[in-house]
Amino acid sequence: MKTAQEIRAGNVIMHGSNPMIVLRTDYSRGGRSAATVRMKLKTLLADTGTEVVFKADDKIEHVVLEHRECTYSYFADPMYVFMDSEYNQYEVEAGNMGDALNYLEDGMSVEVVFYEGKAISVELPTTVVRSIDWTEPGVKGDTSGKVLKPARLATGFEISVPLFVNEGDNIEIDTRTGEYRKRV
Repeated sequence: MKTAQEIRAGNVIMHGSNPMIVLRTDYSRGGRSAATVRMKLKTLLADTGTEVVFKADDKIEHVVLEHRECTYSYFADPMYVFMDSEYNQYEVEAGNMGDALNYLEDGMSVEVVFYEGKAISVELPTTVVRSIDWTEPGVKGDTSGKVLKPARLATGFEISVPLFVNEGDNIEIDTRTGEYRKRV
């Protein structure tokens, strides 16, 4: 059992009698009222979704899932196909991929998550190195703080980077937060 505030996107919980994957969590602390966690959930066994609000200290049953190391192979609309070391292929629905789509590249190593033998989602490494496809040139001047500029990766994902990062530079990105970590 975990508290509602410990549940993250990608986790699977039991809500009623159905296992549900958490697509999004929003933690909010009210002024006079107790802290709450709003979760957007999707049923694993069907394509129905719901949005539920829990108190931050509510106990929720967390479902432990099987993980396998796989490599991303290709996209077959609407499924993403992954292959393990024994050449078994597993398909994950595009709707279950979440933020992983921002960083996914051909041949990338990921962990595919299974529930009762069915591939339901993927977990990325905590950091990935990606090349900057486009960014504005850095301008010297007002740098009295942490000044950031927009940059775009090959996947189309936009990220904020420091002024000294240029097009073609490789950067390390934290996949949990989607933030720039360092230039590589």
